[in-house]
Amino acid sequence: MKYRTLSIVTVVLFATCVSAVIGHAADDQHDAVKRIADMAIQPVMRKYDIPGMAVGITVWGKAYVFDYGVASKENRKPVTKGTLFEVGSISKTFTATLASYAQVNGQLSLSDKTSKYLPSLRGSKFGDVSLLNLGTHTPGGLPLQVPENINDNNQLMKYFEQWRPAYAPGAYRTYSNPSIGMLGLITAKSMNQDFAALLENLLFPMLGMKSSFINIPEAKLADYAQGYTKDDAPIRMTAGVLSSETYGVRTTATDMIRFMEANMNLIKLDEKLRRAITNTHIGYFKAGGMTQDLIWEQYPYPVELKTLLEGNSPAMIFDATPVTQITPPQDPRNDVLIDKTGSTNGFGAYVAFIPEKQIGIVLLANKSYPIEDRVTVAHQILTQFASTRH
Repeated sequence: MKYRTLSIVTVVLFATCVSAVIGHAADDQHDAVKRIADMAIQPVMRKYDIPGMAVGITVWGKAYVFDYGVASKENRKPVTKGTLFEVGSISKTFTATLASYAQVNGQLSLSDKTSKYLPSLRGSKFGDVSLLNLGTHTPGGLPLQVPENINDNNQLMKYFEQWRPAYAPGAYRTYSNPSIGMLGLITAKSMNQDFAALLENLLFPMLGMKSSFINIPEAKLADYAQGYTKDDAPIRMTAGVLSSETYGVRTTATDMIRFMEANMNLIKLDEKLRRAITNTHIGYFKAGGMTQDLIWEQYPYPVELKTLLEGNSPAMIFDATPVTQITPPQDPRNDVLIDKTGSTNGFGAYVAFIPEKQIGIVLLANKSYPIEDRVTVAHQILTQFASTRH
């Protein structure tokens, strides 16, 4: 894989813009941050013919959201602060947060076996898998997607009754929707509520996320961006088994930036929720240069673009990767970059934040463009802000 580098001219322009931010009045600072975002985002939108994007940046204690293009090529409605985007697998970070919150409340323990909550799986290989293995993609080799012949939870349970691991739990990381999806299903069961309802009626309100949904209300449907395939055909996600737990969140850049700020402990939260969020940053396994947290992925900061791209490469998504368990688990750290990608057939998203620098970025697009470009753009922007002091 070839790794892109910025031209000298671009680097100078980036540095000039960042320098211009410091010491300016609020309006001037907003404009300077926007110029930095524009320089990084607009070329990528042109390159992949992305109809619309929403970009959130939190830096120096202030949050900014910049909107680009249109939410729909058919009606030419522009992207606005209220535009809802599919975030794909970034949804898994909310599943992890909810599971961590249930653990803080004493409703489950990540060390528990799945069979404690799913009695039908007692005596099965999957019944011996821990909830921690589910939340770190290390249960022993699950497929990337729920098999196509599974259409309901009864069929899902039959599948897991018959499942046989390809590896010992904790030996390999195999990125998997069924893995985190089952953690979400068990978490909801431990809390005696529907998973989607827990997100929409508990977690999102506690986080102050006012425009985030699994099931979009009719009054908000007009804000739902139209997604587009690589061939520019209109498409949106369809619900399926474990979709709510794995890729079902639709949200705004404003809400996602608030989630980043919550993850950096920059906003006031319920104490149990604050602890739960912090605990999702515990490091459990090493996979190359990446540390696997509870769904989140982290890297010691500063991190080279090459390392970040390797950690977000197709191989990390599609191939079984040997891991080393961290014993005892690594305590949450501030001197790291934490990130997560998310894609559906018609949308592409990426989030990354650096707690020590108190900076974070959210990229939401209504077209699924290459992850390499998302990571590169975010790294460029974050590196420029991280190298300056307010």
